[in-house]
Amino acid sequence: ATGYDVDFPLFCDPDREKSVELGILDETNKDTKGLPMTVRLVFILKPDKTIALMMTYPATCGRNFDEILRCVDSLQLTSGESVATPVNWKKGDDVIVNFPLTDADADDKFGK
Repeated sequence: ATGYDVDFPLFCDPDREKSVELGILDETNKDTKGLPMTVRLVFILKPDKTIALMMTYPATCGRNFDEILRCVDSLQLTSGESVATPVNWKKGDDVIVNFPLTDADADDKFGK
């Protein structure tokens, strides 16, 4: 995903109807009118439309798009391989061989 334009639909709820229905208003953060602000949510879906990842941010905290793209890269890589990405991983960095591979299976699949 990194290095490409992102083209996806955004959910907009100016009247807060869906926000009330979904229970995503934060009573501790209010706008200038005294209305509770919405919690910011990011969902990354798998090709089968199930949720692969969710990130929740308070209204006072901006989302980190670099982190969202890093997660997409990780999800794409790990969906087809028996690997996991470690903390602070970036595309091209080393990964962790994920169980249930034995050491011998990992050697056969990835080399020593």
